[in-house]
Amino acid sequence: MLQNIFVLLLLWSAIYDSKMENKMNNQAFIPLPKPQTTGEISLEETLNKRRTVRSFSKKPISLSELGQLLWAGQGVTSPEGFRTAPSAGALYPLEVFIVAGNVSGLESGIYRYKPQNHSLAKIISGDKRKDLASAALGQQQIETAAANIIITAIVKRTSSKYGSRAERYVNMEVGHTAQNILLQVQSLGLGACPIGAFHDEKVKKLLQLKEEEPLYILTVGK
Repeated sequence: MLQNIFVLLLLWSAIYDSKMENKMNNQAFIPLPKPQTTGEISLEETLNKRRTVRSFSKKPISLSELGQLLWAGQGVTSPEGFRTAPSAGALYPLEVFIVAGNVSGLESGIYRYKPQNHSLAKIISGDKRKDLASAALGQQQIETAAANIIITAIVKRTSSKYGSRAERYVNMEVGHTAQNILLQVQSLGLGACPIGAFHDEKVKKLLQLKEEEPLYILTVGK
């Protein structure tokens, strides 16, 4: 009798743990709309019109637009896991974070982009655009942008194969990724500003980075 009760308790515990794990997984990952692979504007026209924008309206960008920008930067484009931007040795040292404050369908907060399943993982809740602006020498466009995309790198992923050349290759890769995003911004009729002036340690603390080093901030908005 006692043995049967013990078995039932174990089964109930396993079912409860499974449900809790599924609940946590559902909360942890926010699926993004499927990215588009065709558009209405040519590459040549996009290149011709690309300009830096530092003034943004209060209109939100959509979750679909944000997802499209993230896919343009680091989206997976093949069964082998290759991405939209080239990477030395296909080692992909870059990580992409989002400080969102005015994205329709997405709560304000800090998120990490997960290229493998085109989703977001929430890190911190709440609008942190002002804090990011403070870490970036008070640049106002960061606070008024609908979202800020921060590109970081884990250099040891590349140095494990390329040694001292890794830093150069990572810098090349962040340039590829940023330009992809900027061109996608233009093709969507949005505005963006690339930013390199910020206090690394303050950005790392805000984003709760461990191994990642912040390299680039891209402000995005209407």
